[in-house]
Amino acid sequence: MGRYEIAELETAAIAAGQASGDIFYRLGLMYSTGGAVETDRVTAHKWFNLAAMRGNAEAIRLRRELAAEMTEAEIATALRAAREWAKGR
Repeated sequence: MGRYEIAELETAAIAAGQASGDIFYRLGLMYSTGGAVETDRVTAHKWFNLAAMRGNAEAIRLRRELAAEMTEAEIATALRAAREWAKGR
């Protein structure tokens, strides 16, 4: 997936607001695995958290796995970013 598609997904996530967690899950997956974007655990955790808040079970599992590889400071940053994102919607 290229940068255009990622920007498209992020735009869809912003527009989705209260939509299902699938878009958020896909963004978390992209940022956790890299490829189309540089791997970013904090951003991946943020998107997985937002997907988990919308009931995506796979996001809950992957967020837990990812958190095991992160520092407490990284997790705190990711949680803050998710809260700020959700608050702005």
